[in-house]
Amino acid sequence: MEKKINKVVLAYSGGLDTSAMLLWIKETYDCEVVCYCADVGQGEELSGLEEKAKDSGASRLYVEDLREEFVKDFVWTAVKANALYEGVYLLGTSLARPVIAKKQIEIAQREGADAVAHGATGKGNDQVRFELTYYALQPDIKVIAPWREWKFKGRSDLMAYCAKHGIPITATAEKPYSTDRNLMHISYEGGILEDPWAAPPEEMFMLTKSLNSAAEIGEEITIAFEKGEPVAINDVAHGPVDLLSHLNYLGGVHGIGRVDLVENRFVGMKSRGVYETPGVTILQTAHRALESITMDREVTRLRDSLGVKFAESVYYGFWFAPEFEILRSMIDQTQDTVTGDVRLKLYKGNVTVNGRKSPNSLYKERIATFEDDAGAYDQHDAEGFIKLQALRLRLRNME
Repeated sequence: MEKKINKVVLAYSGGLDTSAMLLWIKETYDCEVVCYCADVGQGEELSGLEEKAKDSGASRLYVEDLREEFVKDFVWTAVKANALYEGVYLLGTSLARPVIAKKQIEIAQREGADAVAHGATGKGNDQVRFELTYYALQPDIKVIAPWREWKFKGRSDLMAYCAKHGIPITATAEKPYSTDRNLMHISYEGGILEDPWAAPPEEMFMLTKSLNSAAEIGEEITIAFEKGEPVAINDVAHGPVDLLSHLNYLGGVHGIGRVDLVENRFVGMKSRGVYETPGVTILQTAHRALESITMDREVTRLRDSLGVKFAESVYYGFWFAPEFEILRSMIDQTQDTVTGDVRLKLYKGNVTVNGRKSPNSLYKERIATFEDDAGAYDQHDAEGFIKLQALRLRLRNME
């Protein structure tokens, strides 16, 4: 017989799903429920949430501002790794889940809670990301996932349940797609987007202008990096949150950062997702340009060879796995020399590199030049180099 649960920390937004979950958990498990809301830059109004949570049966609500930690420790790490899942997706949702779950476990430990609960469905990736983080940080934690347990089939069932029990909800027309937003991006999936042949409606996009309505005049900016992390725009220093917010605005004005892909979920199915990630799209272009003059060739190749593993680990939810700790440490070491400035042109969905410079540059004009290199490179040496490279090729057809 399982041990009785006395206290649960619920990841709570105040929306329909988590409002129903709050009451359902109290009824089903006959326990105290502490609510927790993480601010990762989703832009939602958080005032009044504590009163609503308590009116719905919560003993307490924690509202935690995780924006700085999210950008500094998670987004910047992905930028340093140039992380892309399946070559396209910049991992905006995937990166937010471990920082949210980490704080939830901290609150559970502070409260002496027996269990944590989340609102992810049984079909998606988020349930895996949340729970792998929970178990990594507190192995004996009990996890409650209502969408895998209760009998409700959809939105109308939840609305009827809340109405029956006097739970205050804002009844609005259901969107024809679902969204997830944070400081890094907005994602759209489901509903009308489930047909991969159907173009996403233009009115759906919230961060970026279409190419037709993007600014007619391009804009040049300079981004400064220190050890792989962006620190300034146009010689003006910014903290992580302000810097990413400003780049999101600039990218949005110029129609930068839209992605439409059919991705492979960790649970096995394919899913169509549409994303807006303007700021990090700009940063990845700038970061790669700076690395091109500051990173050794073999170091770059080694880092890039592990890029797929890095992105998959983030997407699958293994942020706190031992192999990912090693990957992160290695990525950080590769960035020791990645300091300098990159000049970019933003125009009609494009990010074009116009210049790069660094005090750590490995680019030496006197060696690379087609003009007289004053003895820095002896072109005769190339003959022996080529013959040695060709030896195994010649042996294949040598009698």
